[in-house]
Amino acid sequence: MGTLASGISPLPVCSSLSLGNSIRDRSNRDASGERVSNCCRFGSTGSVKENCHSSSYSPSPPSSSACRVSPSAEIKSSVSSCRSSSASGKFFSGSGFRVGSLSGSGILSLTSIRKRSGRKFAVHYMAPGPEAGFKNGRLQSAASEAELTKIQQVEAHFQQETQAVSAGQYVVEDAEHTLVEPSDEFRKTALIPSLEKYDALYKESVKDPDAFWSRIASEFYWKEKWEVNDGKIHTENFDIREGPIKVEWFKGGKTNICYNALDRHVEAGRASDIAMYWEGNEPGYDSTVTFGQLLELVCQVANYLRSLGVKKGDAVVIYMPMLVELPVAMLACARIGAIHSVVFAGFSADSLAQRILDCKPKVVLTANGVMRGAKLINLKSIVDDALAQTKKQGHAVETCLVYGNEVATKKEETAWVGERDVWWQDVIPSQASRSEVEWVDAEDPLFLLYTSGSTGKPKGVLHTTGGYMVYTATTFKHAFDYRPGDIYWCTADCGWITGHSYLTYGPLLNGATVVNFEGVPTYPDAGRCWEIVDKYKVTIFYTAPTAIRSLMRAGDEPVKKHSRKSLRMLGSVGEPINPAAWKWYYEVVGDSRCPISDTWWQTETGGFMITPVPGAFALKPGSATFPFFGVQPAIVDENGKELEGECSGYLCIKASWPSAFRTLFGDHSRYETTYFAPFKGFYFSGDGCHRDKDGYYWLTGRVDDVINVSGHRIGSAEVESALVLHPQCAEAAVVGYDHDVKGQGIYAFVTLVEGVDYSEELRKALVAKVRSQIGPFAAPDVIHWAPGLPKTRSGKIMRRILRKIAANQIDELGDVSTLADPGVVEQLIELKGK
Repeated sequence: MGTLASGISPLPVCSSLSLGNSIRDRSNRDASGERVSNCCRFGSTGSVKENCHSSSYSPSPPSSSACRVSPSAEIKSSVSSCRSSSASGKFFSGSGFRVGSLSGSGILSLTSIRKRSGRKFAVHYMAPGPEAGFKNGRLQSAASEAELTKIQQVEAHFQQETQAVSAGQYVVEDAEHTLVEPSDEFRKTALIPSLEKYDALYKESVKDPDAFWSRIASEFYWKEKWEVNDGKIHTENFDIREGPIKVEWFKGGKTNICYNALDRHVEAGRASDIAMYWEGNEPGYDSTVTFGQLLELVCQVANYLRSLGVKKGDAVVIYMPMLVELPVAMLACARIGAIHSVVFAGFSADSLAQRILDCKPKVVLTANGVMRGAKLINLKSIVDDALAQTKKQGHAVETCLVYGNEVATKKEETAWVGERDVWWQDVIPSQASRSEVEWVDAEDPLFLLYTSGSTGKPKGVLHTTGGYMVYTATTFKHAFDYRPGDIYWCTADCGWITGHSYLTYGPLLNGATVVNFEGVPTYPDAGRCWEIVDKYKVTIFYTAPTAIRSLMRAGDEPVKKHSRKSLRMLGSVGEPINPAAWKWYYEVVGDSRCPISDTWWQTETGGFMITPVPGAFALKPGSATFPFFGVQPAIVDENGKELEGECSGYLCIKASWPSAFRTLFGDHSRYETTYFAPFKGFYFSGDGCHRDKDGYYWLTGRVDDVINVSGHRIGSAEVESALVLHPQCAEAAVVGYDHDVKGQGIYAFVTLVEGVDYSEELRKALVAKVRSQIGPFAAPDVIHWAPGLPKTRSGKIMRRILRKIAANQIDELGDVSTLADPGVVEQLIELKGK
C-alpha cells in the first residue's frame, strides 16, 4: 500500500455498515494483514452518509472546543472532547495522544498505541482536517503539518450501535474501556454541558472552597448568616500530628434542613405539587403526597414528639419499613432539632439494642410489621425484645410509637406493652398541622447512622446540619442533572445513608418528586421495577449494582416488555459496578440513551465524592470518573506517599468537604485512629483505587477485599468482573482464604444464570475466563456454587459471612438477621465442597 506525502499509509475506503444491537468489530486489514480502522461519517439516523476519505468531505472549521483540563494536580493525563460546528463533524482528542493528519483528505486521525496487560491498546478518532492542529490536547488554529506527530501505526476497532448512533452517542472502545459520550440532545439542556464548564467550577472549588460553597449555600434559607473569619467559612485539621481532627463548615449560621426541604417550597407556591409517590410491596397499594400534605404530616409528628418532651439534641431511634411515615419521622426530628438515628428494619433485636444503648433515646418509632416480597417481618416483636434487653442494661425507653401497618399485620395480633406502646394512628392525626421550626447551628447534629464492622461495637457516624444540607442538595442536582419536573426513584432504604442523602434530603431540598418503594425489585416478578418506572413516568433511576445483576439474571425480556421511555438518567450506588453489568444497564435498561452516574461515596462522606457529571464528559463502564466539586482525592502507597498519574493504591481525601462526618458518636478517639491515623494528613476511605492514564478513577473494593496471592495484590472486584464476563455467570463474590502455599488463595462464590446447571466443565471454564482476562496468578482456587449471595436489603454483599464460610468457621458466622434472605447462608453451607 502506498503512502501520502506525509508518509502515512492511506486508510481503506469504508464499506456500508450493518448496524445491529451488538457491538461489532468494523476493522479492515491492509495488505500486510495489519488491522486498520474504518472511519465513516454518520448522519443523525446512524446511516453512513458519506465516506470520510472522500475528498468531498470538508467539515466547517471548529467553532468551539471542549477539551478536558486535568481536574486536579494528581491527574496528569486527560480525556478531551472537541466538537466542530458541523453536526456530523464529531471528534475527540486527548493529551498524550499521538496525532497526525492526512493532507488532501480532509481527515485528521488521532491514534494512541499503548500497552495494557500485554495487549495493544488503540483508539481511533475522527476530526476535521489539515487546517486544524492540537497542542497539549487543545485545538490550535492553522497548525502546520510539521507541528503534528506522524502516525506510524493505526490499529483500532470502530464500533457502533444503532440506538447509540441515532441518539447521538459516540462510542469508542479499546481492549479495556468504552468511552460513552453524552448525546448532543442531552448536552444542550445539561446543567454542566461541557468539560470547560466542569473544569472551571472544579478549579474554583479547590482553589477557593470558601467562596465556592458560600455562593451555593446562599441559595438556601438561613435565619442567621454564618461566621466569616479572614474570608474563611470553614476550619479543618486532617493531620493528627497537628492536634485533634476537626471539621467545621458554616459555623454560626442558623438554619433548619426540614424548613429548606418543605416550607421553602410550600411558601413558593408549590403546596399542591407532588412530593412523593409511595408504592407498596403489593402491586396496587400506592399513595400520592403533595408538598403541602407532607409538611402537615411532618408538623403533626413533630408536635407529638415535643409533647413527649423530645427537644433539641435528643436522640430518636426510628426502626420502620419504607412507608411514607419513615422519611416523615426523619424530617419531624430535624424540624425540632432532635437527632434521628434510623436503624434498618431488618436488623436483629441484639443489633437494635446495641444502637439504642449507645444513643439512649426517649422514644423509638416502629411499625408492627412489614411484608418484604412474600415474607412477613414482625418488627414489633423485634423491638420488644430489643427494649427488654436495654431495660435490663439500664436504659428504659419511655415511649414506643407504633404505626399499624395492617397490610402486613393486624393490630389485634400485635404484642403490646400498655404503659409504653402507643398506636401512631391514635395520636398523630389529632396533632396540629403547624409546628414551629427549631433553628439550629450549622454544626449542630442532624443524625446518627451506625455502620457495622465484622467485629466490635457499631460506629455511630455523626453528621451535622449545614454542610450536609448544602452538599447533598448540590451533589443530587449535578450528578443527576436534575431539572424541575423530573420524577426521581432511588431504590435504597432509609436505613442506609443513600436513603438519607438521595431519597429524602437531597431530592426534597431541590423540590424533586420522589418515588418511595416499600417492596423488593423482583417481587412479584423481575419486571416490577420497570412497571413502576412506567407507572410514575420515572426519569431518573438510582439503584445498586447487586440489584442490577439480579435483574440481569432474569434476562432482557422482563425489561423489554415495559416501555421505560420516560427514563433519561440512570445511577449506580453501593459498590463498584463491573463493566458487564454497566453495559447491560446502559444498553438494555437505558436503551443506550441514558447516561449512568456511577457514584462513589460512603456513609462517612455524606454525599457523592467521585461521580460523573452527565453532559460534561465521557463515561467509562465501571469507572466513577472524576471528583465532585471541592473533593481532592489522593492515591497513596502503603507508606502514605501520594502517587501521581496512572497508579493504584489506597484512596484518600486530602481536604475537607461540607458533608464530611464530624466524629463517631461518643468515641472521637476511634474516629481519629480509624480514618486519620493510617495515612497522616489524609482521610483514609478504606478503599483501593486505580487511576488510569486518562485520569479516570476506578474503585477496586475495600482494602480488606484485596487478596495477596503469592505477592500479587488482587482486588476482589477485578476477579468478580472477569467471572461475570462468562455468559453463564450471573453474579460473583470473591474473598481470600488461607492457603498453605500462596499465603492467600482466591475463593469465588458464583451464581449462575437461571436454568444453568452446575458442572465441573463450567467450573473449569470460569477459572479459564479469569486466567484469560487477568492472568494465571488471579485464577480462583475454589469455585463455590451459590444459588444466592448473602446481602442486606440495600444490596450490600456481606463478605464477612463469605469469609467465614470459606475458612470453615461456620460457628462464627455471627448475626445474619440483617440479610434480605438469611436462608441463603444455609444453602451456601450445604453446597460447600460440592
